[in-house]
Amino acid sequence: MSDTSKLLTGGNPQIAKGDGDDVVEAYLQAVPGWKYPLARRLDEMVMEIVPDVRKAVRWNQPFYGTDGATWFLSFHCLTRYIKVAFHNGSDLCPLPPVTSKQARVRYYHVFEDTGVDAPQFTDWVRQASALPGAALFKSAE
Repeated sequence: MSDTSKLLTGGNPQIAKGDGDDVVEAYLQAVPGWKYPLARRLDEMVMEIVPDVRKAVRWNQPFYGTDGATWFLSFHCLTRYIKVAFHNGSDLCPLPPVTSKQARVRYYHVFEDTGVDAPQFTDWVRQASALPGAALFKSAE
């Protein structure tokens, strides 16, 4: 963990908001313990699947989009898992397994003992990145 970040409840890094690869890298570097390689793998997989992905950090979590104005995925660390949010997840097939209070959002939880289901995650990211993203905030770029 970097000297300039602190961990919030559940072990999620507190990182200042920003746009671009550097701020997401700061988030990843601050992820603690067993969650670090999983968070790093999620980021790498998204970049492999969507080579021109745009990145930002808001609300202490990395966001991924295709146009810098809308976002298809984000994640954050909790005590027992990493919570991946697909912002238009209700349009994915099969549906990511966990529901949200927000009708269109679906979650995928990544646990230490099971890791990332790479084929399924890859499929969801491909689908999600091809859909219109969710306009959650404006980019600073």
